[in-house]
Amino acid sequence: MKRRLLLQSGLPWLAAAWWGVPAWAGPTGSTIAARFGKLPPPERVRRVFAAGAPAGVLLAALAPEKLVGWPLQLSDAARGLLGAPLRDLPFVGRLAGRGSTVPMETLVQLQPDVILDSGTAGATYISAAQRVTEQTGLPCVLVHGRLADHPAQLREVGQLLGVAERGQHLAAYADTVLALAAQVRATVPPGERPRVYFGRSADGLETGLEGSINLEVLDFAGGRNVAAAAGKGSLTRVSMEQILGWDSEVIVTQDPAFARRALSDPLWQSLTAVRKRRVHCAPSMPFGWLDGPPGVNRLIGVHWLVQLLHPAHPAVRALEPLPVAVQRFYRLFYGADLSPKAVAALLEGAA
Repeated sequence: MKRRLLLQSGLPWLAAAWWGVPAWAGPTGSTIAARFGKLPPPERVRRVFAAGAPAGVLLAALAPEKLVGWPLQLSDAARGLLGAPLRDLPFVGRLAGRGSTVPMETLVQLQPDVILDSGTAGATYISAAQRVTEQTGLPCVLVHGRLADHPAQLREVGQLLGVAERGQHLAAYADTVLALAAQVRATVPPGERPRVYFGRSADGLETGLEGSINLEVLDFAGGRNVAAAAGKGSLTRVSMEQILGWDSEVIVTQDPAFARRALSDPLWQSLTAVRKRRVHCAPSMPFGWLDGPPGVNRLIGVHWLVQLLHPAHPAVRALEPLPVAVQRFYRLFYGADLSPKAVAALLEGAA
């Protein structure tokens, strides 16, 4: 039975029965949370659909020639920071995140060999991946996407897609960045780490609670998320009164409008971070250094934030200059050769 007929039949359970492949989770230590359908051999994987933005960035780094299109809209400026063929790929929509934007019929017409999703791998996402396979007959793989997962994730997905050597190469970079962060954290007791507020959105009142995948970079870089005082969870809105009570020593954001507001709005002036001018705006193109999406794009953000929070640490002082590190990361992960002028423009306002 053809995939199109499965869709037209209105019997998604029939597709599942036809494939007859149950959910599969990898062995202990594997980053594969689940997979459905029959995957082709690695050497025969030629087209991959990214279910969401984190998977899109992962595929762009690992196998740009196999990514069928972007699951997120990219501006011309963002595309200018990508190498070929990434800068010219079309927007095709997403399956994951806040609502699917690609019809199942369109997904089948794209003829991917595999659908890949990455990020939070809870029951909801596993169920969604299973449903996609049942409705389309296409194999679907869901991988864990926490920061600590990235080295193993790059290796495992590289093997699945037939680019194992490149996966090893990128994973070695991820290992180095995470080892740097671990070295800093090992010598700075939790109580002595800078208290950091991560302000999202133009008004800066959106942030993440303890355990939020969107704020992982703070913990990895040896900072303390002040919003953890509000409890565990994901993204949330907080009040100005809460922010004033937390009185963070450092504020980070990816929104230039909020960075300017924090430095000029009288409401924010009593905060230690503002009085000491420690309000930092991380670059966000082509993908955020701190979040947006929560994917391998954050590895350069860990490098950047460790330097900001712990500039005197011996491990940090031994690092290569940040512009050199940025050039290396963008070449390695995005296939883009940035000029010194382009790097300077990227870092403008990020110091």
